[in-house]
Amino acid sequence: MLVGYCRVSTADQVAGLDAQNDVMAATGCTKVFVEQVSSVAVRDQLVAALDFVREGDVLIVARLDRLERSTADLLGIVAKLEAKGVALRVLDFGGSVVDTKSATGRLLLTVIAAVAEAERSMMLERQKVGVAKAKAEGRYRGRAPTARRLAPQVRELRASGVGASVIAERLGISRASVHRIVAAGPA
Repeated sequence: MLVGYCRVSTADQVAGLDAQNDVMAATGCTKVFVEQVSSVAVRDQLVAALDFVREGDVLIVARLDRLERSTADLLGIVAKLEAKGVALRVLDFGGSVVDTKSATGRLLLTVIAAVAEAERSMMLERQKVGVAKAKAEGRYRGRAPTARRLAPQVRELRASGVGASVIAERLGISRASVHRIVAAGPA
């Protein structure tokens, strides 16, 4: 059985998710697990896909970065799949397909994952240097805190008797933020 796994980091990446779903359909996947979650969060659908696959199945992903968060993470996923007798197929590897059924495919997958992890680490280092420089020059203020900006609306809704869960959902912030704002008292 061909089992697909699709992931995007945010809800507004609909086009990317649609493209991955289209690839899974064109590949012939009979079951596809889909989620919109950052790779650093718990990936419930990935866990479900790993539980679902059985011996002889192939787990298919459109791109490697949709599956793993590090080389160690990838190797752990591949080990789980191999223990169950399941192959991993990554469809877009610069125009070629990598399949872990072969030793060469496993080697190539590991090398590319290590290079991708190193590239991400270097990018994060450059980003830190840039942020530090911008802060030193007074040009960096960071992301505007969403919940604090909405404090007047939170207080108004709370004063009218609306519960924390409803306020959080309505304003798109966490319940903890609602409680922090209410506990801080009037502005």
